[in-house]
Amino acid sequence: MGRLRPFSDHRRGLFISVDGPSGAGKSTIVAHLSQLLIADGEQVHTTAEPSGGPIGKLARELTETTTGPALACLYAADRHHHLETEIRPCTEAGQIVLCDRYVPSGLVMQRFDGVDPAFLWSLNSLADRPDLAVVLEADPELIGSRLAERGAHNRFQLTPGSSHAEAHFYRQACERIIQAGYDVLRVEVGKRTPDMIAAQIRDRLRAFFATPNEETSDGQAW
Repeated sequence: MGRLRPFSDHRRGLFISVDGPSGAGKSTIVAHLSQLLIADGEQVHTTAEPSGGPIGKLARELTETTTGPALACLYAADRHHHLETEIRPCTEAGQIVLCDRYVPSGLVMQRFDGVDPAFLWSLNSLADRPDLAVVLEADPELIGSRLAERGAHNRFQLTPGSSHAEAHFYRQACERIIQAGYDVLRVEVGKRTPDMIAAQIRDRLRAFFATPNEETSDGQAW
């Protein structure tokens, strides 16, 4: 296939979020996706939540000791600050922003603390909608085995049956953001490698954001 016109030829860049259960491989997939897009000639900015900003750093520090609505509000504050100081400036500069965790994760993690889903949505409903929200899905048993091998990264992963509960919460989060008008791409992780999953996402991005009737160098529409 001939070289495709870069997405960044758009006047504005794109904002892509990647969410999914702990152990699904989000960070690795984002890294592979970034490499693929850069190889295609894109300007790519990768980031994550909690962010590297002052509120995000505080959220990371307090995750183990702060619970419920207080932590949910802190994460939401970081999300809005993240948008204002990093994500929007990058998309306005024509870059593709890849964010490891975004609103779907904000609708999931505090569920382990018993926070009302309606309250979580109220905190996140005004956050910018990404151009594409990728949500990774995997068998809870597979996720559970991965977490057992690597060890828990936070207190949420220590909850008995956390992988099953998280998969359930993510299904509900997907339904909520779809109702809100998000463009959602659900990707089954299964036993495929991160580079294969990244390639699938890249190909869908091409399909989603190609200019209508645009053609490749060999005359085939894409």
